[in-house]
Parts: sequence; structure tokens; C-alpha cells
Amino acid sequence: MSARFTLAAPATLSQEIRKSRFVAHARTVDATDAALDFVARVSDANATHNCWAYRIDQYYRFNDDGEPAGTAGKPILQAIDGQQLDRVVVVVTRWFGGIKLGAGGLVRAYGGCAAECLRLAAKTEIITLAAVEFMLPFALLPLLHARLAELQATKLGERYESDGVVLRVSLPADRVATLRTLLADATRGGSTLSVVN
Repeated sequence: MSARFTLAAPATLSQEIRKSRFVAHARTVDATDAALDFVARVSDANATHNCWAYRIDQYYRFNDDGEPAGTAGKPILQAIDGQQLDRVVVVVTRWFGGIKLGAGGLVRAYGGCAAECLRLAAKTEIITLAAVEFMLPFALLPLLHARLAELQATKLGERYESDGVVLRVSLPADRVATLRTLLADATRGGSTLSVVN
């Protein structure tokens, strides 16, 4: 699975294209309601068009806001997807300057403004976490605690039983196999790991 990224901070970019002013606003969002709230907040009622798109996991939506169909919202979404971004909303606002751009010009203007805004923005990788649970003999607890930091794991809870400790930890999903191998080696196959989310 290829890496996915999101924005580390909100970003803005302004461009003038054939006398029309375009301003792109982008930010990270975790839910469609948050994306639509951002669209409403940054849209300018005095502008000619406020076109937008968002991608949140497999969900996406775009809007041309009166521009010819497919010339604004879809190119903005393609700019998001083209940079492997997720959990991102982009609004490109246009103030018409008197020169018509044509369909191809609109696609280039909206898509290009969004793409440049996203290209210049600070990004961070989206790390998918997994919660796992496993039993560990008391004697191996110090060894595991030392290795949790290496695996970027966070202890979520522990339950003491007569023959050991049941630990629940959260760690990057791509490190579950490493933890499983570590447990199998340390306990000679005596501990099994189960993913709980």
C-alpha cells in the first residue's frame, strides 16, 4: 500500500490568471461535516465562484459552483489525488476579471491553483494504527517495555493474571508483524497476538 499524506497546517495560495484572481484555501479534515464547514467559512459571497473538493478516505465530493460542469471541482479533486493526499479539503475562489478562459483554461486555472497550493503546503504522513492484545509472562515484561518505543507503540492497558500480563497496545499497522515475530521469539511461540480493532 502506498503512503498517504495530509496537510500539516492550513495553506493558502493566490494567483492572477488572465485578470481573474484565484485564491486556494486548503486544510486537513477528518469528517465530511468539517470539510463542508470549512467550505462555508472560507467561501466569499462577493466572489464570482467558490469551487471546492475534498477527499476523506474513500469518500470524496466536488462542486463547480456555477462554472461549466467538470471544469473546477473535479480538477481540484485531481490535484488532491495527484499528490497522494487524504483527509484534505480545498476551496478555490475566483473573482472574474473580464476575460473568459474557456473550458480548458478553467481546468488549468482551478486545478493548477489547487495543485500549487498543495505542493507548497507542509505535509505529514498518515500513519494507520492498529490495537493489539497479547499475553506475556512476567519475566519478559521489562524486555517488551524496552522494545515498545522502538516499535512506536503506546500501551493502552494491562491486566494481570496468574501466569502473566495481558497487554493491549496501539502501534503503526505496518509494525504488527514485527511485534508478532518478537513475541514468538521471546516466548518460543507461547504468546499469540490478536488485532482488536
